[in-house]
Amino acid sequence: MSLSVCESGELIPVDEAIERLLAQAPPPPSTQQVKTAQALGRVLASDIFSPVNLPAWDNSAMDGYALCAADLPAEGGYLRLAGRIAAGDAAATALSSGQTMRIFTGAPLPSGADTVVPQERCRVYGQRIWCPPMRAGEHVRKQGEEVTQGALLLPAGKRLRAQELGLLAAAGLAQIKVYRPLRVCLLSSGDELREPGDHLAPGQIYNSNRHCLAALLQGWGVEVHDYGVMADELAVSRDALTLASSECDLLLTSGGVSVGEEDHLKQAIKELGRVDFWRLAIQPGKPLAFGDVAGKPWIGLPGNPSAALITALVVVRPFLLRAQGVTEVTSVPMLLPADFTWTQRNRRRQYLRARLAPGIDGQARVTLHPRQSSAMLSAACWADGLAIVEREQLVEKGGLVRFVSFAELMQ
Repeated sequence: MSLSVCESGELIPVDEAIERLLAQAPPPPSTQQVKTAQALGRVLASDIFSPVNLPAWDNSAMDGYALCAADLPAEGGYLRLAGRIAAGDAAATALSSGQTMRIFTGAPLPSGADTVVPQERCRVYGQRIWCPPMRAGEHVRKQGEEVTQGALLLPAGKRLRAQELGLLAAAGLAQIKVYRPLRVCLLSSGDELREPGDHLAPGQIYNSNRHCLAALLQGWGVEVHDYGVMADELAVSRDALTLASSECDLLLTSGGVSVGEEDHLKQAIKELGRVDFWRLAIQPGKPLAFGDVAGKPWIGLPGNPSAALITALVVVRPFLLRAQGVTEVTSVPMLLPADFTWTQRNRRRQYLRARLAPGIDGQARVTLHPRQSSAMLSAACWADGLAIVEREQLVEKGGLVRFVSFAELMQ
């Protein structure tokens, strides 16, 4: 988009902005071999195919008795106890007709057995075990039932959670190939900003965005390089951006993208690279910018704390995940009944701080914090997530509204 359009009154729809960002996402970083135990939050760089069957052999899903279902009459009957198999053991001999073996969860079925009877359904008389009638295959985990050898275990572009690490370990994979962490430089803009613990002079505030955004970035698996606060001077902004672009893969700034006379960040970006757009149809967070600095992607977030938080969650997150090689980057909101009315038509999509509360029917309902200011983080601390009200949309109490949880957006 040309700069003249960027600075017009046009508001870019949120979904269109995200699509543009994703279309311009850089290729993923270089790859690394890492130990599976150290790969939490990393992104797979190639498809992984299972080197083994899971399970590796037919095994028992219960503590009980292994047998051949055909050995039992229709009314149940007695079988002779021929041995015992614990998890980690294997039967020394095959099971003969009319026999059963004591077996424990996870233990391999002996040859000749096709069924397991739960122990609570059996009666033990010394070496004689009475078992009820069973269908062949009951309570047996079949070889390859979960994954067959050679099948796709996990696809490239998957960000690894605890369950993926467990699956990789179950397949015996001690090392995997992942993308190296994306290096993201974080800069704040504003002479009024001070760090927690510093003395505040009149007109100064503590820099909440720096800490909030750094925490979000860490949760998204990137390597955070904090470049501190840029003074509201063109030369200082230019120098800080030049250094950051030489050392990082992507630049993220907060503040300095509005129309104020002291916001020199946009001018510095124009001199070093380009500004693609900076007015989104989103509330809070309209003044959001995207471009590049010396060939490195740059996203400029608004300075108001809630606006910075929400635009980071909604717009920055999918871009950063895609730049790390993640395939699935969009969140999927839930449709839930609203426990509020919304009568304010707005030309921007609104992301309202909300939480879920049970209704009288037991179904979760979306309730709003009473204060939705773009400058307040306390509403986000109270909330479970965001209620999404589309442009020009009115919401009646009990009507359906989209809700996305912070738990999803922050990982």
